[in-house]
Amino acid sequence: MNVDENKLLEIISNEVEARKEELIHLLSNLIGFPTVSPPARNTNNVQEFVKNYLEGLGFKTDMWEVYPGDSNVVGILAGAASEKFNSLIINGHVDVAEVGDDSEWTSPPFEAVVKDPFIYGRGTADMKGGIAASLIAIKILKELGITLQGELQFQSVIGEEVGEAGTLACTERGYTADYALVVDTSDLHIQGQGGVITGWITIQSKETHHDGLRRKMIHAGGGIKGASAIEKMMKIIAGLQELERHWAVTKSYEGFPPGTNTINPAVIEGGRHAAFVADRCAIWVTVHFYPNEDYETVINEIEDHIGAVAAADPWLRENPPQFVWGGKSMIVDRGEIFPALEIDPQHPGTCGLVDSFKKVTLQKPTLGMSTTVTDAGWLGRAGIPTVIFGPGKLEDAHSVNEKVEIQQLLDFTKILAVFITKWCNTGKERQ
Repeated sequence: MNVDENKLLEIISNEVEARKEELIHLLSNLIGFPTVSPPARNTNNVQEFVKNYLEGLGFKTDMWEVYPGDSNVVGILAGAASEKFNSLIINGHVDVAEVGDDSEWTSPPFEAVVKDPFIYGRGTADMKGGIAASLIAIKILKELGITLQGELQFQSVIGEEVGEAGTLACTERGYTADYALVVDTSDLHIQGQGGVITGWITIQSKETHHDGLRRKMIHAGGGIKGASAIEKMMKIIAGLQELERHWAVTKSYEGFPPGTNTINPAVIEGGRHAAFVADRCAIWVTVHFYPNEDYETVINEIEDHIGAVAAADPWLRENPPQFVWGGKSMIVDRGEIFPALEIDPQHPGTCGLVDSFKKVTLQKPTLGMSTTVTDAGWLGRAGIPTVIFGPGKLEDAHSVNEKVEIQQLLDFTKILAVFITKWCNTGKERQ
């Protein structure tokens, strides 16, 4: 299709509006797959649906199990001149948050219900709405006969809700591009994010003592050099609180309230029986850090500080705390990592997205930072310039009667279609 830019914008906009019912139907189909995580291991059916949809649009697909019952799908639509023009990743996750007691829902969570101006159902905002709208945008471009010179890649991933790094698995498989959009919940804001890492800090005594010997451990002349791991963990927790306060006054990042970088002792496990002095205690911590920080550096700061705390205690010097950080699954190994993501407002991809937003909505988009975390950090960490940009409000994600505004879905579809056309038809040398 050879038309000028303004005419193309009008054609795309009209076509998206005409496809409203088709978009709602596709989203309803996606919602109908109960891909709740946890328990997870339930996404193969929806991923087969996405795979078939992509293949119907001419994509070459790759589907593989990250965990039994949970598969990633990557679709590649080769460009007419891929080596010379920009490539793009569109990324979204098909797993949805737990529902729990659905008695407060006004309609079944996995049956999409339209009550203008919204469509309701688990996953509408987080984030099957973004996936459905992206697929419709791509379909419209194909049916309009718009040729893309650069490669377009669609990543439908698993596990985001429980820190199972489906997106990391894509980067480990070698998938990359010149720019990436994670179409997760952002209320059509263009966003980066802070990061999150979980970790276990464990104190393990070299010896186990009967409860009857406690008096010899705590009074002068008792003769037993021992301690309760639970009581010693109190010092570690106090040390974490001290470091957290230090971070609050020494670190900041524009767009985040002061003290957003927290260390939360979320779970504590310790002791073996009331007849013993606790010989083991472990805490599970959740650490939030800023977009300009790397989780490995944050880990080192915590370990150095807690190391100094332990060094000041005679017993902890000989029984130092042990650390295990991160993990690829909150379900499998009780750990997760969400790398932080800074955005470059001057990157050509971001500028192109801003321009597409302005042309479709006649408004200026909001560039900022998400107060939650997504898979976008994994793409950024792989060296791919990335932003979060998707429909849905964060307050609706994970909520009872989860919903997304239908007009916002349509606006997102228009913006994405215009941006794909612009970005994938821009030469690499023009960046």
